[in-house]
Amino acid sequence: MTNNTNSKPALKQVSSTKVFDGCHQQYTHDSSKTHCTMRFAIYLPPGASAEHPVPVLYWLSGLTCTDENFMQKAGALKYAAQYGIAIVAPDTSPRGEGVPDDPGYDFGQGAGFYVNATQAPFDIHYQMYDYVVHELPALIEAHFPVTVKKSVIGHSMGGHGALMIALRNPQAYVSASAFSPIVNPTQCPWGIRALTGYLGDSSGAQDEWAQYDTCELMKHAEPADYLPMMVSQGDADNFLSEQLMTPNLIATATQTHYPVQIDMHEGYDHSYYFISSFIEQHIAFHWHKMHTGQLD
Repeated sequence: MTNNTNSKPALKQVSSTKVFDGCHQQYTHDSSKTHCTMRFAIYLPPGASAEHPVPVLYWLSGLTCTDENFMQKAGALKYAAQYGIAIVAPDTSPRGEGVPDDPGYDFGQGAGFYVNATQAPFDIHYQMYDYVVHELPALIEAHFPVTVKKSVIGHSMGGHGALMIALRNPQAYVSASAFSPIVNPTQCPWGIRALTGYLGDSSGAQDEWAQYDTCELMKHAEPADYLPMMVSQGDADNFLSEQLMTPNLIATATQTHYPVQIDMHEGYDHSYYFISSFIEQHIAFHWHKMHTGQLD
């Protein structure tokens, strides 16, 4: 599926599997942003070609995940095939020898939090914001039959990434959605640990934390930049009150009149069982926005 030329960054194919008459593939490449080898997965629906390019949905995964969790567990590929949408799933952090790590599951490798780190030793490799926003889309658009129309979706830490990135780049995305997102990381233990470790905890550094906080960004968003958003949250999620803080998002959206649809689902937890139960709703939401949006 690649068409490498000297003008395109090199990709190395890791796997290729036919599924729902489309193709799921994994690739690695040397990243100029994270300064290490990165891996991503892409699903191309049936019929995607240079003559018939398709829009892209970028999936951002949560803590400890790789590109594989969503592609294998969410049941999304069936609906991506039906709706004619490509799905791209990057890894959740830089990895490999020489990339700094931490013993905790909520920091270091597997827990990049989609920020650009400024604190040593993480500042060299942990540039996940730039990787997801700039490098990866450019790579996908150079190598695969896709249009420039793109939306972003994620789960937990990845839900934080999806909403935050969309709020900061409203002209780049058609829509955004999230399952069980961390919406107020400046106020929760997961977020405080990550933002302190990656950005520092001085007064000046804490001022920078807000640029990675969905609630803070939403408070200052201009109505002209409002994007369609949808959030699905289970009310039996063990992380809801301490880490995810969905009520804070509800209050902020109500105060600002931001057009985000927030659905609370009775009895659902934080797992991929929850995601697989409602993934078609999210893909249909993005498909509709992709076909009524203004990006060409």
